[in-house]
Amino acid sequence: MPYPEQYTLGAVLQNSRDYFPGHKALADLAGKSYTYEELYQKVRELGHSLQSQGVYRGDLVAILSENKPNWVVAYFAITSIGAVAVPILPDFQTNQVHHILRQSGCKAIFVSEKLIHKIEDGHFETLSTIILIDDFSIPVHNLSDKVKKVLREGSKEFGKIKQAAKRLSPLHSEKINEEDIASVIYTSGTTGHSKGVMLTHQNIVYDAVATTKIQDVTPNDRLLSILPLAHSYECTVGMIIPIMQGATIYYLNKPPTARILLPALEKVKPTMMLSVPLIIEKIYKTKIEPVLHGGKAMQLLRKIPPLEKRIYKMIGKKLLKSFGGSLRFFGIGGAAVSSEVERFMRKASFPYAIGYGLTETSPIIIGTNVEETKFRSVGKPLPGVEIRIHRPNPKTGEGEIRARGKMVMKGYYRDPERTREVLDEEGWLKTGDLGTVDEEGYIFIIGRLKNMILGPSGENIYPEEIEALLNEHKYVSESLVYEQEKLLVARVHLNYESLDEKFTKQKLPESQIHKSIEKLLLELRQGVNELLPLFSRIHKIIEQTEPFEKTPTQKIKRYLYAN
Repeated sequence: MPYPEQYTLGAVLQNSRDYFPGHKALADLAGKSYTYEELYQKVRELGHSLQSQGVYRGDLVAILSENKPNWVVAYFAITSIGAVAVPILPDFQTNQVHHILRQSGCKAIFVSEKLIHKIEDGHFETLSTIILIDDFSIPVHNLSDKVKKVLREGSKEFGKIKQAAKRLSPLHSEKINEEDIASVIYTSGTTGHSKGVMLTHQNIVYDAVATTKIQDVTPNDRLLSILPLAHSYECTVGMIIPIMQGATIYYLNKPPTARILLPALEKVKPTMMLSVPLIIEKIYKTKIEPVLHGGKAMQLLRKIPPLEKRIYKMIGKKLLKSFGGSLRFFGIGGAAVSSEVERFMRKASFPYAIGYGLTETSPIIIGTNVEETKFRSVGKPLPGVEIRIHRPNPKTGEGEIRARGKMVMKGYYRDPERTREVLDEEGWLKTGDLGTVDEEGYIFIIGRLKNMILGPSGENIYPEEIEALLNEHKYVSESLVYEQEKLLVARVHLNYESLDEKFTKQKLPESQIHKSIEKLLLELRQGVNELLPLFSRIHKIIEQTEPFEKTPTQKIKRYLYAN
């Protein structure tokens, strides 16, 4: 299928509607769906209704909702009239939501009934229109007087969407320039300071086109969306690309717990999925590792190469079946996947691929298809992407990864100073990630520049490498390594489910459980330190009894713990 002539989101939707009018575009598990023709018409109706409410080119419109087909309708309606979409992650706290709405100066917001409580008590000078995204109606129950006033004064016309749209001409995406801002995405990051990343129509569409040149997506593909659409990874790769290629996207009605996800996988039988490492790592820890390390017989069989190969293939087939049996692409991004899990996926022929990017790069700039993955690498630069290692270490080749291309953001919203800090005059983006490149052009991520710890004699210590070793232990769920009083300390959140099963079998009294955990942590520290050079050995391990607080891409918020 030809790509759209103009790299705007409106042109993407128009192109897909022209080629696949009767093909299913979006669906939820409750049975509601849109064909590409229906999606186009719904976007047209909603776009005109926004215009009737005084939302014009350049105005900012927020979306605060769980994933659903109407999220997609709202996004394209906003961007197809030249307004700017401001996706807000559902997990953001109320104060974060208020900050984004005030800082961005949003004129309107699409909000789900489940999340409307997050805007009720806010004071927003610019917000004049509120629309329930569930059915594009006006909410009337359980609202504060202030919100009701906004609805009365600013949203009267939304009950007339269908009637008004019938009298209006189609939206003209050609009036929108590729360099116009399409979206401002706020990210809490791992430093606690929210930044509004300005992405143009060209940024997003160019990145989508470049990504399809390394991994094909077809109208026969079915995607099950489990990551938040408000994140650029799911938005570009999990929404824009499938729509651009005429595929079908299915949305869950509830959070992707095992109870919800497994029946959904069986029903949809997805051919493609996007994930963050935590999901596949949890499956490995709870379902696969106990099988591989379960008994002496299995361990003996695994020592025989031909039998080991057959065992991994067998487990791989069972894993694929649990995903519905049709999966051909499982994209992993957002953070580094553990070496143990990646090694398993390779041996089991699980169709994974790893990508790398930032919200600032729309997001993918490095990646591969399933067939060309390389162990521990995030892949090669996408077509049209320039990557360089800035000031590489003469001995190790390590340096900061910098990127340049048409997918690199325009800057941070209302923050020229921060923009200048990361974008130089030649258009090179400082990613803040340290990496190397091998002779074949594959990129390897070492760690975050800001996380790097200077050793006692000037050695570079990368906490992520130590954490990877800690996380390979069967009783470790996740870990965090940081410097405290010039000594390395690790916080470890244990796999309490497995430990509880173990302690129950051993019939340990409560008084002995604490001592057993202390012994486990001591053995863990000794075992990992044997694999590390002297300058990067762990001085102390602290038990983290509660799961670490994480960003939307499941990275641990280091600033909350490393002090």
